[in-house]
Amino acid sequence: MGKGDKKTKRGKINRGTFGVRRPRVKKKLSVETKIDISTKVNPK
Repeated sequence: MGKGDKKTKRGKINRGTFGVRRPRVKKKLSVETKIDISTKVNPK
């Protein structure tokens, strides 16, 4: 159980792969995509 083990988190980090033990971190939405300027109502 260590760097050479395919099924452990440390082994996944060593190999640079992802799986059940080390899932990929999803990117968060940026502020620009959440607030769409073009859809705002223009005041008269």
